[in-house]
Amino acid sequence: MLQSILDMLYPVRCPVCGEIVTPKDRRICIPCESKLQVICQPRCKKCSKPIEDEQREYCSDCERKEYHFQYGYALWVYDSIMKKSISDFKYNHKKEYAKYYIQAIIDNYGEKIKHMAPDIIVPVPIHKSKRRDRGYNQAEILGRGIGKELDIPVLPDLLVRNKKTLPQKQLNDKERLLNLQEAFAYNNESSLVYQGKMNVVLLIDDIYTTGSTIEACTNILLQNQVKQVYFLTLCIGKGF
Repeated sequence: MLQSILDMLYPVRCPVCGEIVTPKDRRICIPCESKLQVICQPRCKKCSKPIEDEQREYCSDCERKEYHFQYGYALWVYDSIMKKSISDFKYNHKKEYAKYYIQAIIDNYGEKIKHMAPDIIVPVPIHKSKRRDRGYNQAEILGRGIGKELDIPVLPDLLVRNKKTLPQKQLNDKERLLNLQEAFAYNNESSLVYQGKMNVVLLIDDIYTTGSTIEACTNILLQNQVKQVYFLTLCIGKGF
């Protein structure tokens, strides 16, 4: 009865069109879900970008760069539909969209995450000023939801963003790397509970563009006795 009352007061809104979802047991409209570009093979073995040539194992970006994470997965292509959905999630207080995102991640990648066997999940942090403005870190919401579903501990404060950087989308590859230098720090106090038990870490973020943010976080973790780092994001651009 309580759930029925809550459904009437706060009906589920579609993370694509924003309308009330029907039937009530769904979290996205059926027509809207069919518009999302779920990433499948052929895809880059390192970053998960979809690539057109089935004979290639890696996208051009991963072929020319040396990334230190093991590999990662993204669920959808970052097109205009997901760009608006994630923007509403991050900037327009549509935190409820995370329920569908998390459900889709578990349905598509739950077994792959188990295969990674992460000891902990670490959301990519945002600067305290952004958190103050938004009221939350979108990556932390995703990370906590995934961790709850798969029974994996989540350490949202293991990494700290101690430098307010320029928006990455405004920069080229070289500028992105420079922009992120010294942007992240390791929180030794947060790590005390799991000290010696964090060999494998799964990083969670909303969007993978060039990989600069994931790489910067990876390097900090590897410098602090983590052995392997994987990542998972909602969206990624297309490879070549």
